[in-house]
Amino acid sequence: MSLMVSISGVRGIVGENLTPEIVKRFALSFAEYCNYGLIIIGRDGRPSGNEITKLASEILSGAGCKIIDIGIAPTPTIQLAVEKFHATGGIAITASHNPAEWNGLKFLNSEGMFLNNFEQKQFLNIYQNISGRSFISSSKNISFDKSLIDYHIQKVISIPYFKNANFTKKIKVVVDTVNASGSFIIPKLLKHFNCEVIPIACDGTGIFPHMPEPIPKNLTQLSEAVILNQADLGIATDPDADRLILFTEDGIPFSEEYTVVAVSDFVLKKEFEIGNKHRVVTNLSTTRAMDDISRKYGATLYRTPVGEINVATKMKEVNAIIGGEGSGGVILKQLHLGRDAMVGVGLILQSLAEFGGKVSELKKLLPNYFILKDSVDVSNYSTEQLLDNFKKNFNSRGKINTDDGIKFDFENSWCHLRKSNTEPIIRIITEAQTFNDSKTLLDEIKQFLQ
Repeated sequence: MSLMVSISGVRGIVGENLTPEIVKRFALSFAEYCNYGLIIIGRDGRPSGNEITKLASEILSGAGCKIIDIGIAPTPTIQLAVEKFHATGGIAITASHNPAEWNGLKFLNSEGMFLNNFEQKQFLNIYQNISGRSFISSSKNISFDKSLIDYHIQKVISIPYFKNANFTKKIKVVVDTVNASGSFIIPKLLKHFNCEVIPIACDGTGIFPHMPEPIPKNLTQLSEAVILNQADLGIATDPDADRLILFTEDGIPFSEEYTVVAVSDFVLKKEFEIGNKHRVVTNLSTTRAMDDISRKYGATLYRTPVGEINVATKMKEVNAIIGGEGSGGVILKQLHLGRDAMVGVGLILQSLAEFGGKVSELKKLLPNYFILKDSVDVSNYSTEQLLDNFKKNFNSRGKINTDDGIKFDFENSWCHLRKSNTEPIIRIITEAQTFNDSKTLLDEIKQFLQ
């Protein structure tokens, strides 16, 4: 498998395609891209991240950059740190939800946002033309600051929605951060909201106790722990803690799609009550429930191609108050324009406190759709040809959108096929008003592709 280079950054298998030479070359390229200014660096906790961070920092320093290493920290904490220190850029050492043998680098611009398409082209052009340059290692311009976790928490709890928090009832929460970057910040934040915290994978070692992608099949221990401890809520994050997944008090997945739906419902309601009708942004793969919620409060919904930077850029463009993705990513403009599991936690807890009922009861108040996700391995096939054939076959059946892969909107359902940014697969998503309708559509698409 080759190194994955996309709008989500660079990632690969450590020692196989993510080699020291590759790390050095990307670090030196980023130094030039940032005009040799101040760069923030942090990592998600994987054991391989320590050496990669050291290597990248020393190359950046040797090139003339100043470095602030904030240690093990969520990607959104690194984004906030770029803003706080007015840095020229930032690097998150993470492979997000990929398995333990993977690692990578996510690059941030001076606003603490991921590089957009134009910026990425500029950066990769530097990378392509930097071969032959010598590497100089130095540690003289590297400093360390481990206070950013507390800074992040203070930024979250200062959001106006929390000023009248009424957490008289202690909420019992089971937490699984896959022993990665959310290990310390999530429990600490929960205690600010008067929660009883039951950590089951929060030791910060970066040793994943299960596959790190926060989807139900990987979170059976969390589900069982919620039931065993008679908890009110289950929380899971991915290794770099930008995605938030919830479980009800019955140990049932809230659905990763509905994290952003529940949070958007809470925020838009708050704004509607004071006479504000806002704009909302999500991606093409996110549930139709976002359309329903937006209409409910008179908000305008915009959809973008998949990818945090696409949603964040559109939010900035239209001045949207809330946004995110169906992967469990929540973006609140009042904090910063990036997916942030911590702000998602705060908004969910505030919503629960004001609702006064159970998580499962809160879920029932939201629009109900059945979304299914699957994928087809395309390692040995032409992705473009497969998608083109699909387009021709389904063209007469619904409204088509080709901004990101192919999406068809039908009257009571939709499907979206797109090439993954991080793996050699075509992702397939279907949604309908019943499970059977969604499953029938998914099976039809898979059979056609195979």
